[in-house]
Amino acid sequence: MTYDVVIIGAGPGGIFSAYELVKKKPELKVAVFESGNELKKRNCPIDGEKVKNCIHCATCAIMNGFGGAGAFSDGKYNITNDFGGTLHAYIGKKKAIELMEYVDELNVKYGGEGTKMYSTAGTKFKKTCMQNKLTLLEASVRHLGTDINYIVLENIYDELKDKVDFFFRTPVQSVERTKDGYRIITEQGATEGRQCIISVGRSGSKWMEKVCADLEIPTKSNRVDLGVRVEIPAVIFEDITDELYESKIVYRTEKFEDDVRTFCMNPNGIVVNENTNGIITVNGHSFEDASKKTENTNFALLVAKHFSEPFKDSNGYGESIARLSNMLGGGVIVQRFGDLERGRRSTHKRIEEGNVRPTLSATPGDLSLVLPKRILDGIIEMIYALDKIAPGVANDDTLLYGVEVKFYNMEVELDDHLETRHKGLFVIGDGSGVTHSLSHASASGVYVADHIIEEMGSK
Repeated sequence: MTYDVVIIGAGPGGIFSAYELVKKKPELKVAVFESGNELKKRNCPIDGEKVKNCIHCATCAIMNGFGGAGAFSDGKYNITNDFGGTLHAYIGKKKAIELMEYVDELNVKYGGEGTKMYSTAGTKFKKTCMQNKLTLLEASVRHLGTDINYIVLENIYDELKDKVDFFFRTPVQSVERTKDGYRIITEQGATEGRQCIISVGRSGSKWMEKVCADLEIPTKSNRVDLGVRVEIPAVIFEDITDELYESKIVYRTEKFEDDVRTFCMNPNGIVVNENTNGIITVNGHSFEDASKKTENTNFALLVAKHFSEPFKDSNGYGESIARLSNMLGGGVIVQRFGDLERGRRSTHKRIEEGNVRPTLSATPGDLSLVLPKRILDGIIEMIYALDKIAPGVANDDTLLYGVEVKFYNMEVELDDHLETRHKGLFVIGDGSGVTHSLSHASASGVYVADHIIEEMGSK
């Protein structure tokens, strides 16, 4: 069958592309190919009791499937051009914000009503941060929570399932150009599409590299973010999280002048495993449902690393560090900050005697054997800097989980329509290297869909 538009990947970018296409032009034939499962079949076997570590399922329920890696995130949609990607560099700052606000309206419409919109504008904490050599980035953020985020995705899927052909558990092997468009090759056969939107997310980075090589699409290397996930009693950060919820704070280290930033803050949340290309890293979730809240808050501290000549494989560098952590700890390693400062590994006994109850079952160990000294020094500096605005962050019992790695796809050469050098072939979302967040990825999907519809109308 030949479709008007074939979408590869059912993450935020792919979902909002499909939504926009069939809402504004219902007669379009649209297909979505996804390597993972539909939402209700996305079940990670790790229960913390019988199954404590990743068993390497055929398709990772956390990373792949309808909703992408964001399906089980804490559902934070940051409306800003200051972080989350460089979409504004392609489509303009005003347009980028407009599209992110439109996505927010849809999220509210499909189940997010009643959730809170936070903002850093005019907050007293901006001055407090500046007084302590920290920078608070400005943004508005809609926090759906992992539970409400799931409901929103369920409702959007119900809206789309009878209007779009979804092919789950159908990974695309390759993309070929044809006379009239593109041929999508899977194990089940070939499908034709007059236009093709690729939205494979970060987990599709290696596949994306192959497609770009096959189709001779230029790319350039991107950065990789390395660090740890910090877990503290929620009361330590509550003055900030109650007002801002998600605070993006940047610190420039004195020793190396590297930028260390907070990322993905989860008040009263949990720390979780994440599987990227078979490598176990760490992440965090939080919930709107009061019954699911914990006594802890967690957030990431990350240092960005860029590479040029002669080494360009930023993701390979990050993967090697994550694999070392997996080798030493059998998965994620956890360490008390006090033990790290004293140069000793943590033990189950020391953690149990502390006043922070871990929300993830991880292997006590020594992160200094895993993370490069420069990165670890920066993280330690940042913890002491945060301690000045939230006393208690640098307590001995603060837990550090490692490693947290944010892989960024190489940047695909795109024009201002997010179209490759091949007419009708678009790359959106985090798989493009342009976006790094739910809001930017979703907005990129809407933007390309609107462009396709406009192009059809002009013919």
